[in-house]
Amino acid sequence: MHQPVLLEQVIQYLGPRPNENFIDCTIGEAGHSQVILELNSPDGKILGIDVDAESLKRLQTNERLILVHGNFKDLKKIAEENRFSNISGILFDLGLSSWQIDESGKGFTFRKDEPLVMILNGKQEVTAEEIINQWPEESLVEILQKFGEERYGRRIVKGIVNERKLHPIKTTFQLKNIVLKSIPFSHTRRGAVSRVLARVFQALRIVVNDELENLTKGMEQALEIIDSGGRIVVISFHSLEDRIVKNFFKEKRNQGVLRVLTEKPIIADEIEISFNYRSRSAKLRAAIKI
Repeated sequence: MHQPVLLEQVIQYLGPRPNENFIDCTIGEAGHSQVILELNSPDGKILGIDVDAESLKRLQTNERLILVHGNFKDLKKIAEENRFSNISGILFDLGLSSWQIDESGKGFTFRKDEPLVMILNGKQEVTAEEIINQWPEESLVEILQKFGEERYGRRIVKGIVNERKLHPIKTTFQLKNIVLKSIPFSHTRRGAVSRVLARVFQALRIVVNDELENLTKGMEQALEIIDSGGRIVVISFHSLEDRIVKNFFKEKRNQGVLRVLTEKPIIADEIEISFNYRSRSAKLRAAIKI
């Protein structure tokens, strides 16, 4: 069952009230939006956007929930096309949904043997498999070091390059085994191994889906279309994402456009982590448009 991350904190900082309109830029399984719909009734609406069309098929639309297949990098255009205005709050939950990780079969997790796809939007663009097998060695090193902040990035890439000379790397378990062979503590520090694997897989996903550039575009447009007094809430799961959000809020505060509501990121407490382990790396930041 999907557990929305930092639900109480999202509601606290968005502060939904009756008849207000909100945008959920990454609606996923609608965990946050379901609660917002309870609080902004009877006439408040939600524009729910998701880049993954399969995720949207799992939801039921109604007169108060408008679902759109799209990328929040086009947030302003999507809002205009759906005549969605008077916006009191915008949420970006940058994590994958439980369904995407556990059931999509796209290779987002190293815990299942699946094809190395990692494409969120369903279009046939560059896949993780293509990157792993075709991109130059130094490009792969940059991916793991820049987007994964992985100290063993070069060692792992050496393993990838050696392996792909023998046969194509097509599955998550193939990649996982290369990583395990490449890091020095693979048989002694299980928790550390999982963190390395998570960084490698997340770095590839970020590059495949151009996630960091899209985040900046989405926040810029959110600030443009939201009403004065409206709140922007972002949940990130990667230090680079959090840094982008932090710097964006700081820049706009210095310009007198935003008031930052969270001087430090809000994180999950031990109770939430105990029943929703994926919340362990979540960081929430919030700001209000002046």
